[in-house]
Amino acid sequence: MGSAELESNKKLAVVIMAAGKGTRLKSHRPKVLHQIGGKPLLSHVIAVASRLVDPANIYVVVGHQAERVKAAVAETGVRFVEQPDPRGTGHAIQCAREAVTPFDHILVLSGDVPLIRPETIEKLWHFHLGEQAAMTILTAAPEDPTGYGRILRKSKDSTEVAAIVEQKALTQEQQSVREINSGIYAFKTSPLLEHLDKLNANNANAEIILTDMAALLGSAGDRVVAIEAAETAEVLGANTIAELAALDATLRAATASRLMAAGVTIFRPETCVIDADVEVAPDTVIEPFVQLLGATRIGSDCLIRSYSVVENCKLGNNVLLRQSCILSESTVADGAKIGPFAHLRPGSKIGQDAHVGNFVETKNATLGKGAKANHLSYLGDAEVGEGSNIGAGVITCNYDGVHKHTTRIGKDVFVGSDSTLVAPITVEDGAYIGAGSCITKDVPAGALAVARSRQISKQGWVAGRRNRKEAQAPKTGDEKAQE
Repeated sequence: MGSAELESNKKLAVVIMAAGKGTRLKSHRPKVLHQIGGKPLLSHVIAVASRLVDPANIYVVVGHQAERVKAAVAETGVRFVEQPDPRGTGHAIQCAREAVTPFDHILVLSGDVPLIRPETIEKLWHFHLGEQAAMTILTAAPEDPTGYGRILRKSKDSTEVAAIVEQKALTQEQQSVREINSGIYAFKTSPLLEHLDKLNANNANAEIILTDMAALLGSAGDRVVAIEAAETAEVLGANTIAELAALDATLRAATASRLMAAGVTIFRPETCVIDADVEVAPDTVIEPFVQLLGATRIGSDCLIRSYSVVENCKLGNNVLLRQSCILSESTVADGAKIGPFAHLRPGSKIGQDAHVGNFVETKNATLGKGAKANHLSYLGDAEVGEGSNIGAGVITCNYDGVHKHTTRIGKDVFVGSDSTLVAPITVEDGAYIGAGSCITKDVPAGALAVARSRQISKQGWVAGRRNRKEAQAPKTGDEKAQE
């Protein structure tokens, strides 16, 4: 069900808890801005929520380093609620009271639980409506539930919750209960707000926690129910860097599995780093130790060879990326061949069937169809036309110490090895530039440009130089004695 249909049936808001410090991570960075799968924990949760409701109906509760958190996800279009002195999840909803009052229902998500799937949240939502509940709790049953609050149902097969018991308060009999509270809830708004101010901080952590709402609603005769998530990993957060790394590994393994199920060959997927938002078309082959990062898009029938790193790039079909290439914020058209050891910096646009060879670096450069720069060149702020050939060691001198300037090279141009083109400059169609030239003026179409010192060869110069050196050398003791 899409967001429009959901909102037409019932007005729904999503509140995401994102105010905590994450003290146990031993980091100055806000907990929700730590990354897995190439983006912040909070961004994953917002992406899931945005599948269900319009971002304008998503309220992120911020507290610790609030401005930094806001800036990190501002482009998503969500709204923010300030919790200036975070005192627990119940206190967060108290801070969001004004924002959520107009809505019939709210979903409460945790900004540090990034693996939750939209299918699971949608299932929670439909179950909540079907049960006509005041509160619905998403639960899980990990192998080791130690440390989590346990869900006690009214009976074995009942959907209704009798109590949520924290770890320290469990009886010997209750220790065997594995079903835990995930901290993800659906609420009917009116009973939630009616009892909200009854929450207090009379607990071990001295915080106003939303978990206590289950007891308040139950005592008032309202229905409190629970539904178990299909996968325990979906509801897990991270309190340490090690746990964060484990979540990252889980997400990346799932991403690799998704791509392989869609027809992508990934050799040794456990060695590859593939971000969650990466898309790859069928019949592409990815060798070991490849990194595909950010919003990278790769077409079909490509070969991405080992040790290449591709970040926020778009590759067409039938692209060959040889070993150890680095590409960032660039586009590569169908049939192009890159590398090995090529570096495409931001703004590079490589045309159809073009070649960028070993140790070639491009920056804000365009290579036309069939253009070639096969060896040891730097092309910065350059436009290279179709069919042109850039020789080994060619440099476009684009920076004068203050400003950047553009080099324009037309179609079917031949630039000889070790030439320097001092921008701004234009080399028109079909021109030739002799090897070793320093070109400072425009080159007309079809012309040959040579700009280098004239070669002089002096016969016998080496022998004469040797004789002069020998004559000038200091005499040894034996030579002085002979005199």
